[in-house]
Amino acid sequence: MTTEEQPAREEPTGAPDVAVGQDPAGGGPFRDSLQESAGERHRPVMLRRCLDLLAPSLAEPGATVVDCTLGLGGHSEALLSTFPAARLIALDRDREALRLAGERLAPYADRATLVHAVYDELPDVLARLGVPRVQGVLFDLGVSSMQLDEAERGFAYAQDAPLDMRMDQTRGRSAADVLNTYPPGELVRVLRSYGEEKQAKRIVEAVVREREKEPFSHSARLVELIRDALPQAVKRTGGNPAKRTFQALRIEVNGELDVLERAVPAAVDALAVGGRIAVLSYHSLEDRLVKRVLTAGADSTAPPGLPVVPEQYQPRLKLLTRGAELPTEDEIAENRRAAPARLRGAERIREAHTS
Repeated sequence: MTTEEQPAREEPTGAPDVAVGQDPAGGGPFRDSLQESAGERHRPVMLRRCLDLLAPSLAEPGATVVDCTLGLGGHSEALLSTFPAARLIALDRDREALRLAGERLAPYADRATLVHAVYDELPDVLARLGVPRVQGVLFDLGVSSMQLDEAERGFAYAQDAPLDMRMDQTRGRSAADVLNTYPPGELVRVLRSYGEEKQAKRIVEAVVREREKEPFSHSARLVELIRDALPQAVKRTGGNPAKRTFQALRIEVNGELDVLERAVPAAVDALAVGGRIAVLSYHSLEDRLVKRVLTAGADSTAPPGLPVVPEQYQPRLKLLTRGAELPTEDEIAENRRAAPARLRGAERIREAHTS
């Protein structure tokens, strides 16, 4: 099996599709050893429950499912193998993830299209591919296993590495750029808003003092600074004291919440009636945003007191989860990265009203 691979441009927007079945780096076809390597590096979180939520909309021939966060391809591989009549469109902003997932998904090349794009670009991707509506959408948010495991990416605070944190290393500012150039007030806002860090002002004061001596470049120095800046009582609880700052920097560098705020409504709009969406979040900021969008779609917009609710005010979504579903204790024991996961799902039950 061979497919023609198209080179990707530097910018995600409008980038050509990356076909599956040929090594995007120019090598040979899919190799079993590479598939095993990707599989070992990535255990999909709440996989069975995600498949169950999406199953009713993906069983029919011609169904299209979008994996908006391809990563190493674990969820995508399961979707393709579980639903043999479905076609997959998968997005990722990380070129290395696209390369590795392409190797993993090569056996499904005739049904899979991988695209270098950020997930809020979904409407443009679907328009370019000539796909007006889809039957399923999956988001697995946050940082991928590959990005955490590769020290040089700078996502993990447990090992010294360059302070990069960009999911797409071809563009944008790094975490070091944020630390070294943001005004103190803006840094405090980032840590409070995106890391929910109560000690943000204390940490930023220390950062500003230190960056005047020497710009930040590596994670170990930042971790040590945070440890020194925090009171002993704070350091005794809540795990590594640097985790909230690292989360905040990662979200700021990648614009994650801004992108998600655009992406979830766009994904709902892309669903055909009967189509389903499943979203895995890993911290409260993401989950609250997802909850707000899905709950709003499941509510009537009719003015109060109407004896009969007209069609245009009827809900267009039906919630499929009662609140946010959590991973089981067994799954957490097998995969520690599943612990903070929160899953929400909804079904499109009505077209949007157009006047």
